Amino acid sequence: MKLPSSLRWLWLTLGIVVLDRASKAWFEMKTDEGWRHEVVRHFIYLVHSRNPGIAFSMFADLHSPWLHILLIGGSLVVICVLAWLLVAGQGANAASAGIALLLGGATGNLTDRIIHGAVTDFFEVWIGSYRWPAFNVADSAITIGAILLIVDLLFISKKDGSPLEKSAAKPR
Repeated sequence: MKLPSSLRWLWLTLGIVVLDRASKAWFEMKTDEGWRHEVVRHFIYLVHSRNPGIAFSMFADLHSPWLHILLIGGSLVVICVLAWLLVAGQGANAASAGIALLLGGATGNLTDRIIHGAVTDFFEVWIGSYRWPAFNVADSAITIGAILLIVDLLFISKKDGSPLEKSAAKPR
């Protein structure tokens, strides 16, 4: 059985979810919250932290059950939209890979939010005195997916022409 090209990208989504959940489970089992280890001096650290908020720890200090419900509900909406875009898409490599990565990252973080009430983060990067907020595999997938979509939108789609432009150019 051959899958439509857009559905093949679900393997990437599944891989991200499994890798994210496995890395978080391993980290949660081996370390205590607040644990910290320097990997590359003054640059890369492994840390064990939990983020009950959203990206960059926004809203992390708000301890409202409504925020938790809103974050789960919002994540579900985003996951549904991304899944629809992936399945309904034309299968363009960069765009489909980007959507699959976004979908995997969002699903990984949603799983954490449901299981623990917060997202487990364990990578931290310092550049000089600037500390990048801690992140995880799902966050990395989301970032790479967003970059792929932007690259596709700015460079690849313009070169190949958008599906709308192609359909408008067809004689009727």
